[in-house]
Amino acid sequence: METKLNLIKEIAGKDRKCKLNNLAHLLNEVNLSECFFMLKGGKATGIDGVSLEEYESNLSNNLKDLIDRMKRQAYKPQAVKRVYIPKANGKMRLLGIPTIEDKLVQMCIMRILNAIYEVDFLDMSYGFRPNRSCHDAIDALDKIIMKNPVNHIIDADIKGFFDNVSHEWMVKFLGERIGDFNLIRIIVRFLKAGVMDKELFQETEKGTPQGGVISPILANIYLHYVLDLWIEKVIKKNCRGYVEMVRYADDFVICVQYKEEVEMIMKAMKERLTKFGLELAEDKTRIIGFGRFADKNARNKGKKTETFNFLGFTHYCDKGRSGVFKVGIKTERKKFKAKVKEMNIWLKSIRNKIKLKEIWKIFCAKLRGHFQYFGVSGNYIGISRFYVKCVRLLMKWLNRRSQKKSFNWEKLTKYIKCYNIPKPKIYHNMYTSYGYGLEY
Repeated sequence: METKLNLIKEIAGKDRKCKLNNLAHLLNEVNLSECFFMLKGGKATGIDGVSLEEYESNLSNNLKDLIDRMKRQAYKPQAVKRVYIPKANGKMRLLGIPTIEDKLVQMCIMRILNAIYEVDFLDMSYGFRPNRSCHDAIDALDKIIMKNPVNHIIDADIKGFFDNVSHEWMVKFLGERIGDFNLIRIIVRFLKAGVMDKELFQETEKGTPQGGVISPILANIYLHYVLDLWIEKVIKKNCRGYVEMVRYADDFVICVQYKEEVEMIMKAMKERLTKFGLELAEDKTRIIGFGRFADKNARNKGKKTETFNFLGFTHYCDKGRSGVFKVGIKTERKKFKAKVKEMNIWLKSIRNKIKLKEIWKIFCAKLRGHFQYFGVSGNYIGISRFYVKCVRLLMKWLNRRSQKKSFNWEKLTKYIKCYNIPKPKIYHNMYTSYGYGLEY
C-alpha cells in the first residue's frame, strides 16, 4: 500500500488542481489487512462489543465479507458509541467510539487522504500531520514572535468545532481533490452514521465525532479551506503589516503587526466562519498586545503585558539574561492543577490494589510522560514543581496503605534512588539562534 500511496502523493504534488479517481479500489483485502495491524489493541469496543482480538480470530473471512459489502455498496458504518470524558473545567468532553470494522475502514481512508492532502496543507498547520508535533507548533510560534514585528495576538477558539462541521461543505472540499464518488460516499456515511448514547440513537446532521480515526484528517481538510487558505490568499494580501497564523487542529493563534488590522481580521474571521457553519467562542477569544514593542510599552507605563495559552502552555513576555526580550513559556495553570489532581486520584485509587513495585513503575511512567510534554526551554521550574507535588502525594498515599506509616522522607529518598524515579528534564530546546537584537 505504501508504494501506491507514494504514487498518489506524487501525482497530487505535480498538479495541485487535479482530481484523483479510482481510489476506492485501494480498500482491498491486502491493504485492509495491513491497516488492521496498525490499530492498537486494548481499546474500548464499539456498540457491537467486538474486540480487536475477536475480529482477528476470523480476520480473513471478516475482511472478505467487508469488501463484498463495499462492492455492493451495502456497507454502512454503525453508529459510534458515545462516552463522556471529564474535562479540567468540570465539563464533559463527548467522544465517539466506532466499531473495530469501522475503525479499520477509517484507517485505510485516512492513509489515502493523507497522501492526497499532505502536499496541499500549508506550513502553518501542525495538528495530526506526519512528522509534525505540538512542540513544532510551539517552536514555530516562538520564532514567529521573536523574528518578526508582532505586536498583537488573536487568541481564538472555535465553539464546538468537531460538533459543527458542515457535511455539505465537507463534501465540496473533498470534491476539490477527489473525483471518486464511491470513496466520498463511504466518508459521508461515516459522517451520518449517528451516535448511540446508552440506548438512545441520535442522528448526526453535522459534525465529525471526536474519537474516530478519520476525524483529525477531515478536520484538517475542513480548516485548510476555511482558515488556512483564507489567511494565506486573502488576509495576508490585504494587510500592509505582518500577519501569520499557527494552527494545531482547531486550536490556533494569529500574530499581527498593526492594531487596526487586528480588528479588521477579527470582523472578517467571524463572517468567514459563519459562512461555513462555525462561530468563535466569544468567552475564549481575545485580542492582546504581545511582542517586543508591546512589552516595552507596558513596562514604560509600569504595567505587565497580557499572556495567552496555546497547547497547554502559557506564553508571556520575558527578558533573557542579557535583558533582551524573549517569549517566556510555562505550564498553563489549569493544566498544572488538572495533572496534579489526576495523579492524586490515581494514587488514592490504587494504593491498596496493586503491589508496591508496580506502583513505582507506573508512577515513573506518568512522571516521564509529563516531563516529555511540558519539558520545554524556560519551563524547568514548572516541571520541578510538578515533581515535588507528585512525590509528596506519593508519600501521603503510600502511608495510607495501612494504619501504620510505612515511609518517612529518608526511606522514600532511598526508594526514589533505587527505582530511578525520573527527575525534571528539558526535552525540547526552543532557544535556538534567531536574532534577539531585532528592532523595528
